[in-house]
Amino acid sequence: MQTRGQLFIISAPSGSGKTTLEKMLLASDLDLEKSVSVTTRDLRRGEKEGEDYYFISKAGFFKRKEKGEFLEWAKVFDYYYATPKKRVDEILEKSKNILLSIDVQGTRQIKEVYPEAVYIFIKPPNLNELEKRLKKRKTDRLEDIKKRLYLAKKEMAQSSLYDYIVVNDRIEEAYKQLKEIIKRQI
Repeated sequence: MQTRGQLFIISAPSGSGKTTLEKMLLASDLDLEKSVSVTTRDLRRGEKEGEDYYFISKAGFFKRKEKGEFLEWAKVFDYYYATPKKRVDEILEKSKNILLSIDVQGTRQIKEVYPEAVYIFIKPPNLNELEKRLKKRKTDRLEDIKKRLYLAKKEMAQSSLYDYIVVNDRIEEAYKQLKEIIKRQI
C-alpha cells in the first residue's frame, strides 16, 4: 500500500537563515523535494528562474489566484508570493516528502488544508542579532530593514502555530536540529 509523502513547512523572519537552512536540508540525505514558490518581485542577484522562484507579473499572479491554482498566497512588502498547489499534490501523491518555505500568513492557510503537515518555525537568537544579519547581507535599505524587523516581531509572536521552534544561533546547530525533526517525522 502506497502512502502519501510528508509535507514540511518552514517559516522564519527575513534574515533568520531560512534559505540557507533550506538549501542545507535539500542537499542532505533526507530525500526532500523543494516546492518552488511564485512571486511578483524581481529576480535578485544569484537567483535562478524555476529554481529559487517562478517570477511572474502581478496580472499573471492574480489570474492564477482566481483559477484556484495556489495552495496559499501572501502579500509581503508590496510583492505577492504563492505556492503552486498542483506541484505539491503531485509530489505528495508520489509518496515523496516536500519542503515548503513560506511565511506565517501562508502557514495559516495551509493548516486548513494540511493540518497533518509538520510546521517548523526558525527564530533568530534575538532582534539585535537579526538586525545585524539584515544589515550584513546588504540587500535592503535601512527603511526596509526597519520594516522587516517590525514584521519579524509580529511573526515571532505567532510561533505558537508551529509544532517546533528552532533558534538559529549557530547555523550548524540549527541544521542538526531541523534534520533530526524531519528524520523523526518521515
